[in-house]
Amino acid sequence: MGFLSDQIFRQSVSTASKSSSSFLGHVPKGYIAVYVGDYKKKRFLVPISYLNRPSFQDLLSLAEEEFGFHHPMGGLTIPCREDTFNDVISNLSR
Repeated sequence: MGFLSDQIFRQSVSTASKSSSSFLGHVPKGYIAVYVGDYKKKRFLVPISYLNRPSFQDLLSLAEEEFGFHHPMGGLTIPCREDTFNDVISNLSR
């Protein structure tokens, strides 16, 4: 990953103890916030350009199957392990 994309990608916030509404306004233009994790959800910022990539589309399909349009965190929630998400994102940034 490049320095800027690595820095933005690594900006994750534990939503277990903080209100997600306090972070909703902190998404840079060109990025989307997603919540990832089995139990303890973390918030990640990913470039919107990833949304059309096949491997990210697979993650979106998981989200659709699991949640439909009702996402428990109030934003896009992807039902996968954090390490799986990290693998997919790291491959997209190459």
